[in-house]
Amino acid sequence: MAEALRVALAGLGTVGGGVVRLLDANRDLITRRAGRAIEIVAISARDRTRDRGIDLSRFAWVDDTSALATHPDVDVVAEMIGGSDGPALTLARATLAAGRGLVTANKAMLAHHGLELAEAAERAGAALKFEAAVAGGIPVIKGLRDGAAANEIARVYGILNGTCNFILSKMEAEGRDFAEVLAEAQALGFAEADPTFDIDGIDAAHKLSILASVAFGTRPAFGDVVAQGIRHVLGADIAEAAALGHRIRLIGLAESGPDNTGTGGLFQRVHPHLVPLDHPLAHVTGSTNAVVAEGNFVGRLLFQGAGAGEGPTASAVVADLIDIARGEYGPPFAMPAASLTMPRPADSGERRGRAYVRFMVEDRVGVLAEIAAAMRDAGVSIESLIQRGATQDGRVLVAIVTHDGPERCVAQALERLRGSQSVAGQPLWMPILG
Repeated sequence: MAEALRVALAGLGTVGGGVVRLLDANRDLITRRAGRAIEIVAISARDRTRDRGIDLSRFAWVDDTSALATHPDVDVVAEMIGGSDGPALTLARATLAAGRGLVTANKAMLAHHGLELAEAAERAGAALKFEAAVAGGIPVIKGLRDGAAANEIARVYGILNGTCNFILSKMEAEGRDFAEVLAEAQALGFAEADPTFDIDGIDAAHKLSILASVAFGTRPAFGDVVAQGIRHVLGADIAEAAALGHRIRLIGLAESGPDNTGTGGLFQRVHPHLVPLDHPLAHVTGSTNAVVAEGNFVGRLLFQGAGAGEGPTASAVVADLIDIARGEYGPPFAMPAASLTMPRPADSGERRGRAYVRFMVEDRVGVLAEIAAAMRDAGVSIESLIQRGATQDGRVLVAIVTHDGPERCVAQALERLRGSQSVAGQPLWMPILG
């Protein structure tokens, strides 16, 4: 049997600790599948004294994390530090420059620096693997890069953030509002103390930019992803969606422009959607993730499973290590970096579809006429309009479902209503997934 693959592990948080436990628990099976042993030989983390419930005395401790890149006994570095820049990026650059393989779960770093790292890996003839960066334990990167490699992908979309899906599912099941459920999610450890990256869609946008690159052969373009999260979704919106036969989910969607807009370019957006009950994503609950890819020969593919957590994410990291141990790795983003095109953002205004638009308005005569006139003047055709009774503050919920039409028309209608004395706060607009 070949010599062991020697791994340096940077970061001993939830995922890093999970990698150690998984390699210990499934050692014999992993060795058989990889064709050789996979052994951690060196580790580095911020706090050497912290009790992590693992015997770390068998590994060489390296205080300077970046020194793992040139450690004489290391073949591959597994980076579990996180963050788009700082120590994680320094280590990644040094590892690839030294010709060592890099496995990372760091979606932020890949979203911002993926092209640079892919080019560095190709120059050095080194592996760059990142299955764990998107959707935890779900093998969606490998599924798109390898399993669907012969297909032209029309669009890839899905539920990419477990925290948001947990919150929306809880609101749906218990009829509660966002702020209350968020506080509970934080208390239970499902949401961070500062949940901004999750609830504002930034985490999902990082993942979507990586998926889009693999699916469409483009350079990662996080700056082109338009992101809006779920903090403005009310319990009343959840109830209205249910009455319409839909559920609300935060969806990251990337689509090749010509298929929908006729204007070319790549469309990338994270936004809450109304999802019809007959669509599989409507039934993804809790912290589960799910990704749908549509290929021109394979049809619709659905990847679903645990999108975060110690076990699932560690599983993806070790799967990448097994690939490297076998010598199975190619271009990180499915094709050579020089072949990745620079995506041109598609014009979202020309996208067509139905939409849900919710207003909170003053309970007085003429409000509905004002909203209807703004919609009419902007060229929006209304399929249905619902008005609910006054709330404790005397305001009324008005929910509109539009007929199929360009998104720019809805945007123009909302702009016409900006500053209206009748409309309280910011209206909520959500596409209906078609």
